[in-house]
Amino acid sequence: MTDKVIENNQVTVMGEIVSDFSYSHEIFGEGFYMVDVKVKRLSESYDIIPVMVSERLLDVTGNYIGAYICVNGQFRSYNRHEERKNRLVLSVFAREVEFLEDLEESSRTNQIFLDGYICKEPIYRRTPLGREIADVLLAVNRPYGKSDYIPCICWGRNARYASSFRVGERCAIWGRIQSREYMKKLDEDNVEKRVAFEVSVSKLELVCEEEPAQASEYSV
Repeated sequence: MTDKVIENNQVTVMGEIVSDFSYSHEIFGEGFYMVDVKVKRLSESYDIIPVMVSERLLDVTGNYIGAYICVNGQFRSYNRHEERKNRLVLSVFAREVEFLEDLEESSRTNQIFLDGYICKEPIYRRTPLGREIADVLLAVNRPYGKSDYIPCICWGRNARYASSFRVGERCAIWGRIQSREYMKKLDEDNVEKRVAFEVSVSKLELVCEEEPAQASEYSV
């Protein structure tokens, strides 16, 4: 049962470590730490992706800034209470970590496969330039009754397709994790720069319950 559940949330990111490790929390004596990884896009831009690493995977007291790393794991979420409401916080939970000498140009540096359930009506809209967008919130089950809630963004034909999805339908998604800066208005006089994380969808499909979705080339 556990192995089957793990297959529904698979992530591989490769990039440059750009921060020190910072303490996050401890579970049953095992410490977990956060580190930022700079992952290049196909264009000249990049994403800064937060990665959660167990102290049992590597020496988190070391200085790894500038090192290249490959992380295999899952995209996870939790609710953090702030400003009298909950805020969804997302990060890559590392199951395997490997240091790399360099990144080849042909490397698939940012891949994610999710198999979950639509938990909110998709929001379809058009940009001022006419580009079609749909926001999808996917609930991906973990073992022991927990779930991760992953925001996904679709474009063009994928957006039109996703706009017809209904709450409770099972959906498989392939894509990449992206970071996006935005300004949060705190009150009439103050705004704060924040970073949101979401899955940029390259492919999606509804899944029949009788046939499990296949991760195909996106397998970790």
